Amino acid sequence: MGRARAVTWSFRIDQQQPTAISTASNSPDSRWKNRARPPILRVVTPLDSSIARALGSPIRSSRQTTGGCIHDSRRIDLENGRSLFLKSARGEKAPLLAAEARGLETLAPHIHTPAIIGGGLADDGTRWLALEWLDLLPLDPPSWADLGRQLTTLHAVTSDRHGLDHDNFIGATPQSNHPCESWSEFYITQRLSPQLHLALANGHALPESKIIHLAEVLLRDHQPAAALLHGDLWSGNVAALARSQALVFDPAPYHGDPETDLAMLELFGGPLPPPFLRNYPPLSPERERRRPLYDLYHALNHLNLFGSGYLPMVRRCFGDLGHP
Repeated sequence: MGRARAVTWSFRIDQQQPTAISTASNSPDSRWKNRARPPILRVVTPLDSSIARALGSPIRSSRQTTGGCIHDSRRIDLENGRSLFLKSARGEKAPLLAAEARGLETLAPHIHTPAIIGGGLADDGTRWLALEWLDLLPLDPPSWADLGRQLTTLHAVTSDRHGLDHDNFIGATPQSNHPCESWSEFYITQRLSPQLHLALANGHALPESKIIHLAEVLLRDHQPAAALLHGDLWSGNVAALARSQALVFDPAPYHGDPETDLAMLELFGGPLPPPFLRNYPPLSPERERRRPLYDLYHALNHLNLFGSGYLPMVRRCFGDLGHP
């Protein structure tokens, strides 16, 4: 990956050589304080130049930060005083950034997401996406309540079909969103089947026909509204801001069953807390029967992305459906 680099040119200080000192004092401390500092030079990369052209300000500093395992993630500070969260990628990973930007644009009118500041393609082929820099905090009870309200608003946005008018990614895995009239058809053909085929291609022997049959039985009479979903709402893709406002990011949106967002929120984060539940519409008693099926999609994706360490999770989801 092409990465913006901050390079400091330093000069060795030879204590035996004379140096300019203050006329006010000849003490060793004053000599060190008044020595001219070595110049700090930045190597300007094609990525730096692309960002500066698009955002109208050169980069003053750049440092690596956390932000997922797929892209190079940095905090950049511009000469105009603005701080941004920058993600960049090259090659086969570059389309994921374009999909992320489109996903944020899809969700932004309905739920709080980081604002997109800019994006582009550098001369060396590096794709970049700049978001506003935000100081994120863990969810607390007030921000859980706010997340419940915001998801209620998001899930109230519906379509006449399940899916989306374009495909995207779930993690680094391509995610097909071909629209379907029924939720059962969409979930089986656009979610479970592609992941099962990929798992089999990766050498994992799974009872595909049994899983598909169970899905058909569980979803046969389930006809949820085609709600707008975050699509990858695990606990690492939601946070709080200083005023206990919830924020979501890294989406993989489509229209489907709202229960899938809730299932993913619980999969790696535990049961939904009371502040959330008090601010989200009442849940169907049948939801718990479908939750292992919705967990299975993400368990299969983790198996395909990260290997056999996630096979026990896949088997647990299958077992919770009633088949060990």
